[in-house]
Order: sequence, then C-alpha cells, then structure tokens
Amino acid sequence: MKSILQKFYAITDRKQFKRPFEQQIKRQLEKGIRMFQLREKDLPSGEIYNYAVSIRELLRGYDAYLFINDRVDIAVMVHAEGVHLPANSIPVEAVKHRFPELIVGKSCHSLEDAVKAEREGADYIFFSPVFDVPGKGKPKGLEELRKVVESVNIPVYALGGITEDKIKSVLETGAYGIAGIRVFID
Repeated sequence: MKSILQKFYAITDRKQFKRPFEQQIKRQLEKGIRMFQLREKDLPSGEIYNYAVSIRELLRGYDAYLFINDRVDIAVMVHAEGVHLPANSIPVEAVKHRFPELIVGKSCHSLEDAVKAEREGADYIFFSPVFDVPGKGKPKGLEELRKVVESVNIPVYALGGITEDKIKSVLETGAYGIAGIRVFID
C-alpha cells in the first residue's frame, strides 16, 4: 500500500483552477503528479460521479491514483484506489471493515486526532493547516507537524498554506509528503 502513496498529492477545486478541469488535471499529470483527490464538496452526487469518471479516464495510461473525498460509494463505483475522510466523517474502521481494498485517509487537526486515526486503521493522514489559510483556523506550524510525524507510524501529509518555497522545510520535519490545491496549480 505504501508504494501507492506518492510524495505529492493534488486535491481538486475547480473554482481555484486557472484552466478547465480536465486541462488542469492533464497539466498536473505532465508535471509528474500521480496522486489525486476529487474534492468538489459543493456538487450534487451525480456531478461528483461524472467528475470521478472523467478523472479516472484521464489517469488511464499513467501510474496515477485516484481518491474520492468523503464519498465511499463513488470511490467504489469508479474503482478509485481510496477515499479520504474529513475530520467529522464516518469512522475509518467502518470503511475498512466493509471495503478492505480501499486505502483510507483521514484529515486531522491535532496530535490526538492523528493518533486516533491511526488506531482506527487509517492508512495515511492529512495534518492541517500547517501554515496560514484564510478561514481554516490557527496554523499548526512545523513543530506540531514534526510531533505528529514522530507520534504515528503511518504516512503524514502536510496540508495548508504550503507554497513551493516551503516544501523543503515541510519535508525536513519527516512528513511523508505534501497535499494541496494551490501549490500544484500554475
């Protein structure tokens, strides 16, 4: 499973994309991104499904992986590699019990959340916000990220306010990788 997890994990948000959705995904693929999370929270189920089918098709021919945000049903229907659960979503163990083939990630905002997610069976976590992101609360910072990395035995992706010039310092904490939206948009 760990071999599927890539260092850079792009999250979709078509409202922030500077190009049409499919063009943006193709551009990220061309730049070497191989892990994508479909996260279009404002859309109805049918549209999320259509985007999932579209992105699945775009990833064909690449050694790239698809995760669906919070929608286990859609992840299963489009044969995504995994699902990513927000902090207040259904329990990790419920998904792992029913769909053991899915890789399950969990969003965490504290050391306690991270330890709990690992105990519940999460395959990886997002820890956020590392840096300032408007509307996302007080940044946790690099030291808190380091504490989380040192306290769990699953991959930790840093998320939130990460810019290209901050990637090196984030990875120096021992974080497995970088997850984000804007950092992968050009």
